[in-house]
Amino acid sequence: MAEAVLANELWVTADQLLEIPDDGLRRELVRGEVRVMSPAGRSHGRVAIRLGARLERYVDEHGLGETYAAETGFRVLSDPDTVLAPDASFVRRERLQELGAAEGLLPGAPDLAVEVLSPRDSFDEVEEKVFEWLTAGCRMVVVVNPRQRTATVYRSPSDFVRLTEDDVLDGGDVVPGWTLPLRELFG
Repeated sequence: MAEAVLANELWVTADQLLEIPDDGLRRELVRGEVRVMSPAGRSHGRVAIRLGARLERYVDEHGLGETYAAETGFRVLSDPDTVLAPDASFVRRERLQELGAAEGLLPGAPDLAVEVLSPRDSFDEVEEKVFEWLTAGCRMVVVVNPRQRTATVYRSPSDFVRLTEDDVLDGGDVVPGWTLPLRELFG
């Protein structure tokens, strides 16, 4: 049913995106346009789970908020709607209390969004997504590049730092006290 609705619309809403039957594909919505994401490869999946697991463990142990996996959508823009799903994310406890127990898409951006590059990702697509996150209020975006064994940490379009596998990712004031030696992601 949702597929038929999509074919007749100029753009799709976030609610319509949620109605698409689960066919195993990941989708995001960018200004009303549905974007199907190819399945991740081995390296992408391994790096994403390693980072996400370490983040989850730390956040849980310190009661900082909640972490989410790649399937979690954040509605970052409305009319036309934009729904993005990072590879891993964190939302602080105080913000969760403001949101209450509502189900479905999370409104706004997470405090931390992590994107792991796939071999098929273009620089322009990734940069566009980083700027979408930052514009929506994300306080830190981490883009991990498994091929180059690097991570770029963005605080704004003009405030970013590139880390190598010899560096340590630091959660700063977004995830206070959390650190992760990048070498652990690529081992």
